[in-house]
Amino acid sequence: MARSMNGDDLALRDLCEVADDIAARRITSVQATEACLARIADWQPRTNAFLRLHAKKALARAHAMDGELATGSRRSPLHGVPMAHKDMYYRIGENSTGGSAIRRDWVASTTATVLRKLDAAGVVELGFLSMAEFAAGPTGHNIHHGHCRNPWDGQRITGGSSSGSGASVAARMVYGALGSDTGGSIRLPASACGVVGMKATYGRVSRAGALARSWTLDHVGPLTRTVRDNARLLTAIAGHDPNDSTTSEKPVLDYEASVEDGVRGLKVGFSLPDALVPVDPQVATAVQTAADTLESLGAAIVPVKLPDFTALYRAAEVIVKCEAAAMHRPWMEADAPYANQVRTRMDAGFFIPATQYIDALRLRAHFVSDFLAAAMTDVDAVMLPTIPFPVPTIEETDVEASGGPATLSMVARFTGLTRPFNTLGLPVLSIPCGFDASGVPIGLQLVGRPFDEALLYRIGHAYQRATDHHRKVPV
Repeated sequence: MARSMNGDDLALRDLCEVADDIAARRITSVQATEACLARIADWQPRTNAFLRLHAKKALARAHAMDGELATGSRRSPLHGVPMAHKDMYYRIGENSTGGSAIRRDWVASTTATVLRKLDAAGVVELGFLSMAEFAAGPTGHNIHHGHCRNPWDGQRITGGSSSGSGASVAARMVYGALGSDTGGSIRLPASACGVVGMKATYGRVSRAGALARSWTLDHVGPLTRTVRDNARLLTAIAGHDPNDSTTSEKPVLDYEASVEDGVRGLKVGFSLPDALVPVDPQVATAVQTAADTLESLGAAIVPVKLPDFTALYRAAEVIVKCEAAAMHRPWMEADAPYANQVRTRMDAGFFIPATQYIDALRLRAHFVSDFLAAAMTDVDAVMLPTIPFPVPTIEETDVEASGGPATLSMVARFTGLTRPFNTLGLPVLSIPCGFDASGVPIGLQLVGRPFDEALLYRIGHAYQRATDHHRKVPV
């Protein structure tokens, strides 16, 4: 079920609106934090989105941020805004589970670069959010901490592995959240929960101090309610970090600055890639309607044929299995308590030849060149579905309980249109574009050239100005 947003509850306002109201001292950070805490009290029992809530600490931080504003000091355009993050970002002296039983009591000895940046920006941290065990699952299931549930329908999955990030933003418990994306783990929950998720270009955001799933495929990025919110948050966390050698030294733009530039004159490639992954008619209709909307706003919609993703998908599977096996070997040799399906996926990495892993890494640049030449030669961005079929139920996708062929096939197809872009490392924005017959969100992806996040935000914001899917709120 859904209802349109109103201004009666501060928790229902967008991140940018709240941030600007705090800056203008029309509201306080404490008021915004209290509104989120009230929303959490209502929605946490229904979604299981939070693993740890730090209410007292958050209120103390909000008071401090209000005090700074009273002296005329504003740290950034995010000053005083309450957020929470996937439980894979380390904070020195605090617990970080990675969604696992193995690290239930593990304490971090460092703070993630992205959290340090948000601290410096004046963000209020409400706590840490549910996730798939060790970020190894696209659905949101977790046998150790309980499954995360979709705010639109508690029987449906949230998408994973950033399950709590998607659910908490969708339920308006927080204004924004950080997730991570190895095969779709930002975009899948963004699509399933009806929010905005950005997998920025590989190397655009530091991963230092974040629990790794796959060093060469992992991306860090924000989930928010609107495209403008997302642009503001990415601006705060992007940039080179000497503690992460994969980060780019390319200058960071103010991504929010160009969101109002519109789409007139842009060419957007359009694909419903049935030949790659069958697209359900409900999803196809929603994405087609979104393309029609962009065309009405002045964009040229150009049909494009995506290259076969089979090689990309296989390369990603080889890379993630090998790297996860290397990372988890000590725990696996000690017979640590993994979920069966998580252990099985990691075990496979021990049986893949090193030559096959090296080939997968070596071919990435070739894959990028081929994709840009095949799909993006004459267009500025490409749009396609995020999830190719309506969001399934928790029971239908429970590999641990019923890992039969049909279940395994459904879970595999869930990432069919997301995982290839991790191998490519291209920026991809997922935005809500409608609802299925059950009232659960549908999402589309906008794919850009390397470091062209600003253009994707332009397109996404223009679309949101013309539609109201992102304005619906679960009840």
